[in-house]
Amino acid sequence: MEEKGGARFTVDELAARADVARRTIFNHFASLDDVVVEVCEDVLGTVVETLGASAAEPGTDRPTPLDDVTAALRGTDLVGPMAYLTRALGGTATEPTPRVTTMVVRTFTHLAERLVAATTRRHPDVDPLEIEMLVGALMAGVLVIQRRWWAETGAADDDASREVWAGLLDRLVERIRAGWADPV
Repeated sequence: MEEKGGARFTVDELAARADVARRTIFNHFASLDDVVVEVCEDVLGTVVETLGASAAEPGTDRPTPLDDVTAALRGTDLVGPMAYLTRALGGTATEPTPRVTTMVVRTFTHLAERLVAATTRRHPDVDPLEIEMLVGALMAGVLVIQRRWWAETGAADDDASREVWAGLLDRLVERIRAGWADPV
């Protein structure tokens, strides 16, 4: 993806670059899009690693799962990976194509599953359903603000883009913390 400036390559090119047979690619992945999603998951996997590294013992440093996941999202540079992935997935416009949207949703869904598992381990006293709903709401919100961030910044990887992202993330977290019963 780095060499081609995005996900604009064929299975034959990938197989040649990896020095494997084309069939080997399909032994591990159902489609080329699955390869791209795997790369995206690896790039965004730092969020889960940040959560896992944030404390040695479950429940020792943040009182709630929301605090934990929020700290992981804020403590991870998501702008760099999101800007890279936007370019890698062929996003040059301010709106993603249906293919890009599908791959971003798949990537964030898999990331959410990993966040649920890590958060559940760190908060064994919290009902797992509560953690699933919390992470689901946060990740759905992240998908929404990712689109807004892309539209506002062109998916740039710079200080101004990071400032926009931080503001959108703060707004999302505060809305989830406060709920929707009364407008903020």
